[in-house]
Formats: sequence, C-alpha cells, structure tokens
Amino acid sequence: MTPEPSTRTAAPAGYAERLRAPWWMWPTALGVGGLLAAEIWMGYDGLRAWVPFAILLPVSLLGPWWLGRIRVAVTAGELQVDDARLPIGVIAEVVALDADGKREVLGVGAHPLAFVIQRPWIGGAVQVVLDDPADPTPFWVISTRHPVELATALVTAKRAAASS
Repeated sequence: MTPEPSTRTAAPAGYAERLRAPWWMWPTALGVGGLLAAEIWMGYDGLRAWVPFAILLPVSLLGPWWLGRIRVAVTAGELQVDDARLPIGVIAEVVALDADGKREVLGVGAHPLAFVIQRPWIGGAVQVVLDDPADPTPFWVISTRHPVELATALVTAKRAAASS
C-alpha cells in the first residue's frame, strides 16, 4: 500500500445525478407490452399463448431503462453529461432554470447550435454559457431535478480551477 493517492484515481464528484425515468413510466410500459402481447396471443394455444408475453414484457421495460440512463456529474475538472465532457475552464456563466426558464431557452428562439440534454418529465434545467472561441456551441442546456445544486457545483468547480 502506498502512502500517496494514485494519480489514476478520478476526483470525487462535486455533484452526481442520474436522469431516471419517473415511476409512472414503468407500469405504463408494462401495460403497453402486455396489451401488445395479448393482441398477438388472441386466445390461441401452444407457443402463441406464452411466447409474446415472455418476450414483449421484458422488452417493454427496456424503454424506461434506456430513457433513464443519462448521468450528469461535476468533477474537479469537467462537467460530464452522458458521454459528453466539458472542461470547467471554458464555462463563462451558469444559470439555474425553472420549468418556465427552460421552456423559454428551448422555445421558439432557441439557438440551433446549443447542446441540449432534455428530459420532458424533469422540470428544471441548467444553462451553461461557454467562452470557447474554437467551439461554435454557445451554451449547454441540461435537464436536472436539482438546478440550484448543479449550478452551485459548477460555480464552485470553476472557482477552484481558477484559484489553482
């Protein structure tokens, strides 16, 4: 065991959240899968009686799982949203948005080059304005259930990066 920490260890996250699907989406998906399996079954015997249920019910649960896979995290050096990475140093401004603010930013006058990770069942969001002349993306908009906490983590990470 070495006395100093390994340089390969990732910095602890200042903020981490998974944009999971809401609880009501799971029974809805099962209901749709069951209805479709019953349509295929239609009272027949043999394989047609159980195979649609054995296949479609588990497959119907893949939808909510896939929709809830996005992970948002702030580490010491970057903002991670799913597989996208944004260095903290290029962040100019961070704005926490409520549902109305998110609707305004993503509405009719939305910028076409903005990077958006949006989940309609999540009301809040954070707008991260960029200051990177090499990147045409003006800002990121990320859905989050805790916009103030995510904005605070980003501002704290930016201050820590600027002071070091």
